[in-house]
Amino acid sequence: MNEEIKTLLNLKYNQFNNKEFINSDPIQIPHKFSQKENIELAAFLTSIIAWGNRKMIINNANKMMALLDNNPIDFIKNATAKDIDNLTNFKHRTFNEIDFRFFISSLQNIYKNHGGLENVFANGYNTNLTVKNAIIHFREIFFSIPFPERTTKHIANVQKNSAAKRINMFLMWLVRNDNMGVHFGIWKKIPASALMLPIDVHTGNSARNLGLTTRKQNDWKTVEEVTNKLRKLDQNDPIKYDFALFGLDI
Repeated sequence: MNEEIKTLLNLKYNQFNNKEFINSDPIQIPHKFSQKENIELAAFLTSIIAWGNRKMIINNANKMMALLDNNPIDFIKNATAKDIDNLTNFKHRTFNEIDFRFFISSLQNIYKNHGGLENVFANGYNTNLTVKNAIIHFREIFFSIPFPERTTKHIANVQKNSAAKRINMFLMWLVRNDNMGVHFGIWKKIPASALMLPIDVHTGNSARNLGLTTRKQNDWKTVEEVTNKLRKLDQNDPIKYDFALFGLDI
């Protein structure tokens, strides 16, 4: 790969990967917590609604945390069916209270019967050592209890070529340890080297401008193509360049 591109991306990574980033980003929500399970649950629920206006995302993620008594793991482990039914008056764009209630029910099943979120993703990853399989397995477990059909659109289906931007972002938050206090690095069962780029409009634009892909769609094939090229820059931590690609387009 062109050395100028590598130099540019490293420069921009160092510029944008810092704690100041947290102040305007939804990742601030899981940073409110210290317990591992609360961090991962806050990260997951926040990432799921992370599309649209950032201020709205942050406000609505805070509303979700308040509905869960600002202790999501305690709520999810101990909530009765009535407690979950009382989770009303929540909406973020097309994600509404029906979706939110199912998410809490499914997460309750995951923590009670499947060892928690990290174990579910890790079990899928260990099948063939790919994050793609981790996401496929997670989706299967997530919808292994009765679900409203409308809610399926809120968990990406990579088998249908979805880019899975929000789930890849969630995994990046928890797996990467950037030593800068931005990403958490609390999940140890999936290596940072296996992560996939959480591609969006901005990272996709930058990837095309730098010649990292010629594909026009931001889909899973594009994710694989760009991530594989980023691995040539840093095979142990390729997704650190998400900061650079995002910042370049902004």
